[in-house]
Amino acid sequence: MSPSEPSAAHPVAGLAREVEEFVAAAGWDQPPQLFALVPTAALLDEQPELAGQLDRANPLTPVAQDALPEGDLAESLGRIAWPEIVVGCALAQEIIVLPPDVEEELEGVAEADGERLRRAAADHPRRTEARLVAAVLRDGERACVMRLRGIPSGDGDSSGAEEPVDEIVESPDLAPNLLEALTATFQP
Repeated sequence: MSPSEPSAAHPVAGLAREVEEFVAAAGWDQPPQLFALVPTAALLDEQPELAGQLDRANPLTPVAQDALPEGDLAESLGRIAWPEIVVGCALAQEIIVLPPDVEEELEGVAEADGERLRRAAADHPRRTEARLVAAVLRDGERACVMRLRGIPSGDGDSSGAEEPVDEIVESPDLAPNLLEALTATFQP
């Protein structure tokens, strides 16, 4: 099975990987991007001209949505209502990851001023840039995939320079609040 194929047992995890690979193909420094997860057969019924573009072996197809409005992501997600054909959704966004001890140092800043916290995290020398994809299905299945940007590989070339390598982390526990916000988009 290739990394982008959803497994039969955990299709949402495969879809999260597929979305991450799609977004990664366009590089870094992108705004958040939302995808509807639609049954492939239903999509082909409505748009048969897509037959040559879709993988019929995958039961669900991610469909990129219009850009999210600038501003608060939670507020934008709170305005979404999906039609019945959409059985899930995924969100790709770039984030800053900090070591746990740094997060503890910044807790007081978080309570006082969210914008100051974002600047402190973005400027911190121990930060790691990452792309997080969170995906949910209406039935409650969830998955997260995170690509950590440019971790030194330890495989230095003849000059001793290390080639940075992106690391992929998968766990449904990476972004519980984001998963809850995405799940809420399916509530009446």
